[in-house]
Amino acid sequence: MLNTLLITGTDTDAGKTVLTTALAAYWQKYYPQRRWGIMKPIQSGIGDCEWYQNLFALEQSPQEITPLYFQAPLAPPIAAARENRRVDLALVWQTLSKLRSERDFLLVEALGGLGSPVTEELTVADLAADWRLPTVLVVPVKLGAIAGAVANVALAKQLRVHLVGIVLNCVQPRSDAEIADWTPHQLIQSLTNTPVLGCLPYVDNLTDLDKLAQIASNLDLETLM
Repeated sequence: MLNTLLITGTDTDAGKTVLTTALAAYWQKYYPQRRWGIMKPIQSGIGDCEWYQNLFALEQSPQEITPLYFQAPLAPPIAAARENRRVDLALVWQTLSKLRSERDFLLVEALGGLGSPVTEELTVADLAADWRLPTVLVVPVKLGAIAGAVANVALAKQLRVHLVGIVLNCVQPRSDAEIADWTPHQLIQSLTNTPVLGCLPYVDNLTDLDKLAQIASNLDLETLM
């Protein structure tokens, strides 16, 4: 069973927050006796940390959810430079290690996509590999999704990221035909040699935790959890 899961995507709007929220809702509903947590290790601008604080009764301080925060909604090295600061990965690692030791399960939502810069030298993929984080890749259901999945999985394999699977996500309402045509499971699995763990339908109300828990239960959770 995985203790920690890094949730990343092919790009900024792939749907990482949707999957993270759905998995958190699942744990809250079906495993209320277990201690779980959420991290957004680095955040630029207002967003996910505030979202998780408002939605879940987390036994975590804001600093434990997001240990490194920058004001400008830009890539961390750029946002940090604007504030004459540096991207302190030691602080992030310290917080991550503490939470992993205290929690039965920890969801870690990455910033941007797998290739997004964390520092001037490192990407999200580099951190996933260096910190040995089991990782799931969120791929949005749209034209070009197959190429995006192939390219990101190639990056993950190049850096030896422990990629446990792919989750497709409908960022907009999609028909069954569009899902089948734009993100055919078998073709993506064949091209990437990575299992597709399911497809998240479009959700217009991300505060409906019961619905999100049900959606999460339709994924291949034995692989993720």
